[in-house]
Amino acid sequence: MPKVSGARRENPIKPVPYAPPSGYSLDLEVVSLSTLRHRTRGADLRGLERVEFYLLIYVASGKCRHTVDFESFDCTAGSLLILRPGQVQRFDARFAWNGYLVLFRPEFLQPREVGIPVSELELFREVEALPAHLRTTGVDRKAIIESIERLAQDSKRSGQIPTVNALLRNQLHALLIRLYLIRTGATGHEEAPAVTLQRFRRYRLTVEREFRRWHLVGQYAKVLGCTEKSLSRATIEATGLNAKSFLMSRIILEAKRLLAHTALPVSAIGDQLGFDEATNFVKCFRRQVGSTPGEFRAQQTVR
Repeated sequence: MPKVSGARRENPIKPVPYAPPSGYSLDLEVVSLSTLRHRTRGADLRGLERVEFYLLIYVASGKCRHTVDFESFDCTAGSLLILRPGQVQRFDARFAWNGYLVLFRPEFLQPREVGIPVSELELFREVEALPAHLRTTGVDRKAIIESIERLAQDSKRSGQIPTVNALLRNQLHALLIRLYLIRTGATGHEEAPAVTLQRFRRYRLTVEREFRRWHLVGQYAKVLGCTEKSLSRATIEATGLNAKSFLMSRIILEAKRLLAHTALPVSAIGDQLGFDEATNFVKCFRRQVGSTPGEFRAQQTVR
């Protein structure tokens, strides 16, 4: 196995929860980059972070390069990055840019008190369908920055927290729907049935919780009370992948994170991910990635 540099041991993935400043109690926060720099003065923003919330990063001016789960995106004014809970990111401090970060809890899309005209399940599907990097221009760019600035202003409103949260939630819904329409370019897109979306949502949440222990789709189907066929059909509707491929992609993504960002031995990583033998982990990884775990780690080390 290739030698792992000391830098990797000193720079593990840092979990970042949704933790706004003291005295701020809302479930969504908008932070300008200048405010973030002031808030984290003295901290190294170039480290690896695993966000535990949804994060929208909007580049208003300048340019930057941002890394999300092994993919680097060159962003310019009008670029929008969409990160989901569990993804690993890295800021690149070599570039000069300004913009906004919109952070919100995963459960914020779902109202706690009353129903809303647009179903939470459809909104969930729209968030999941968004790409990691979206370029905007013209009227779309203008509408997006206006939406973000309105969120920022209204997040400073006085009033009862549930009421302000409801206002921000509806504004966020509108922004996400706009982004989805920009992405698809098709207002008449046919939505999957609500029961299908609900099944996929439950599957995704269960995968996120159990992928280190359960590697068979049948285990998830049993817990979710459906057949493997119907579960796979729902996953294809939502992501384009069947249930087995969706599960395997999550396992392999975590393996890549651990290989690239920790000094754990390959055998220990396989054990963490629920493989009974290191050889089984190596075979599975090579089948999915095209290289062994050791080869993949060596490629990351020399970059």
